[in-house]
Amino acid sequence: MKEFVQKVRILTESLPYIKEFANKTVVIKYGGEALKDEVVSKTIIEDIALMKYIGIKPVIVHGGGVEITELLNKMNVKTEFVGGLRKTDKQTSQAVEMVLGAKINKKIVHDIQTHGVEAVGICGCDANLFEVQKIFPNGEDLGFIGEVKKVNEKLLNILIDNSYIPVIAPVSRDAEGNIYNINADYAALAVACALKAQKLVFLTDIEGVMRDRFDPTSVISTLKIGEIDKYIADKVIEGGMIPKVQSCKYAIENGVNTVHILDGRLEHSLLLEIFTHHGIGTMVEK
Repeated sequence: MKEFVQKVRILTESLPYIKEFANKTVVIKYGGEALKDEVVSKTIIEDIALMKYIGIKPVIVHGGGVEITELLNKMNVKTEFVGGLRKTDKQTSQAVEMVLGAKINKKIVHDIQTHGVEAVGICGCDANLFEVQKIFPNGEDLGFIGEVKKVNEKLLNILIDNSYIPVIAPVSRDAEGNIYNINADYAALAVACALKAQKLVFLTDIEGVMRDRFDPTSVISTLKIGEIDKYIADKVIEGGMIPKVQSCKYAIENGVNTVHILDGRLEHSLLLEIFTHHGIGTMVEK
């Protein structure tokens, strides 16, 4: 009986959050270990299905870098990264479209629908979801690497309003038909801003933003956007975390209410963050 009482207490604790986020849009960037680990992946899909059942409107943007590299290795195509971005020639861009737009995207859709929730898999070129333009990081030409210039939020709202979960592969084509690889974090950022989402959630391979990157217990649970520049100057935030927190800041300055950096390696990380008093990871807010 005590076990059942504890379960009821957990449900009761989540009630205020269910009321607060009902009918609100939550954009989830889904990748890394959360995507690779079958056990964790199963719990993330369960979390998303439950969110939908209680009235939240999830939108998923997924990655798949490991699977892309595996396919390229089988094709004997060398993979090279510069500043965290994959150099992408035509052959690589075709592999990216194959892995993201077909294999991973459709698997996520299938997994969601096994829980009785409807999902639709789309990529950036469907109904011109993403208008894409080539980028030159630090002035370097990395091939077919693009960024989202414009989002067709009308398509997403049609799907959301008709009770579908959009599952988005971050790949698109330009006016000449060239396939562009888009960083999944930045694609999720563009989608969240276009939809003015209540929350943008990054499922990552770290515990959150930490005061000491070697100490997982030093996670900063709440980060104000006004503190970000100081943390960067003090080298509390450094390396690959800098563009991620700058993206969080940009999101909040462009209509997103809160942004969350969560450890996607942890089972049920979405529910732990959204529906508990203490949460996990780092929440960035205005």
